[in-house]
Amino acid sequence: MRTLHRAIVTGATGAVGTALVRVLAERDIAVTVLCRPGSVRRENIPQHPRVRVCFADLTRLREAAVELDDSCDAFFHLAWTGTVGAARNDMFQQNKNVEYALEAVELAASLGCKIFVGAGSQAEYGRVEGKLCADTPVFPENGYGIAKLCAGQMTRIACAQKGIQHVWARILSVYGPYDNPNSMVMSGISALLRGECPRYTPGEQEWDYLYSEDAAQALLLMAEKGKSGMVYPLGSGQTQRLKNYIAAIRDAVNPALPVALGALPYPENQVMYLCADISSLTQDVGFRPRVSFEEGIQKTVDWAKGR
Repeated sequence: MRTLHRAIVTGATGAVGTALVRVLAERDIAVTVLCRPGSVRRENIPQHPRVRVCFADLTRLREAAVELDDSCDAFFHLAWTGTVGAARNDMFQQNKNVEYALEAVELAASLGCKIFVGAGSQAEYGRVEGKLCADTPVFPENGYGIAKLCAGQMTRIACAQKGIQHVWARILSVYGPYDNPNSMVMSGISALLRGECPRYTPGEQEWDYLYSEDAAQALLLMAEKGKSGMVYPLGSGQTQRLKNYIAAIRDAVNPALPVALGALPYPENQVMYLCADISSLTQDVGFRPRVSFEEGIQKTVDWAKGR
């Protein structure tokens, strides 16, 4: 088991990043967050005596070493640009993300990090049937998925060259406070809180959702106990039909509110089943999700009401 005293986190302003910073700090691990100068979401970073913020652009990560005079044990690289919409197929932008990930390895090496944990994506797999495992064949269908796959492979080799251990998490659907406002979960919560009727497909898809705090706990466990060179699919390991998730979201806001299931057609090439096989993750690091979807959604709704 690796003992962590100090950690670096990039991409700390979203659902997973904010939860990870909080989990690390509560474990008495000193956290340095690398945040883009001028980031409109920098206020999302948890305030804690064990957390400090260093402003560093992704394009100049190696230069951050000048300000980071302490050695570090773990580097969590979650930052990524172009994660939604047309930007996912902006090949030049996605290719830059691979460069940024390699720059993160260079910075991790200069700080003496023992372990590099990178945030991959289900998009690396493309369209597959059955549960997603580490050895499931990968056929990504967009620039985002291709770049995530490339970043995972290249950072693994770069880390080996630098003597750093490497773990790659292929993250499925995570929800929680500070999630993307356009996600299915957050857009539904926002619409219901405004008294609107959100519109959905028939909702027969079977998906795997994981609460952000559980995802953060998994990333910490990977840093402490993960096998170097491993790819770990990260989800709850269980599915429900999308319409059941939608009902839980509605019930957490107000059970009397309507939702419009079937108001939208399924998109072309809709993925109907998505689930992580977390058996290797459980076996290697002891991870088991602790927060049910209903509990996590209630926490997320309560957070959204307080915004």
